Amino acid sequence: MKRIRRMATAVGTAGAVVTLVLGVTTSATAAEGTLVINGQTHKDPSGCYPIDRYPSSVANHTDAIAEVHRGPGCTGQVEWLVHPGEIYHTELAQSVFIL
Repeated sequence: MKRIRRMATAVGTAGAVVTLVLGVTTSATAAEGTLVINGQTHKDPSGCYPIDRYPSSVANHTDAIAEVHRGPGCTGQVEWLVHPGEIYHTELAQSVFIL
């Protein structure tokens, strides 16, 4: 019984370590370049950015895709994907997530 318990503990610990390493690796990446939302420039952006006025523009000068969301905090339906080098205009979106 002790042997099974030790093995379960070891497997659980290994799983936690793998999860931690993968989480740190993926969260440390950011897009390179600039994301411009309504004239405000975000250098090497990562994560979610609010859209605070309308009509709005999102200019993606990064190496990543930007998701334009209808909801605040990058929730709700994805309205548009702004690829590198593109500019998108919206009157409904409330946030942008850079992948």
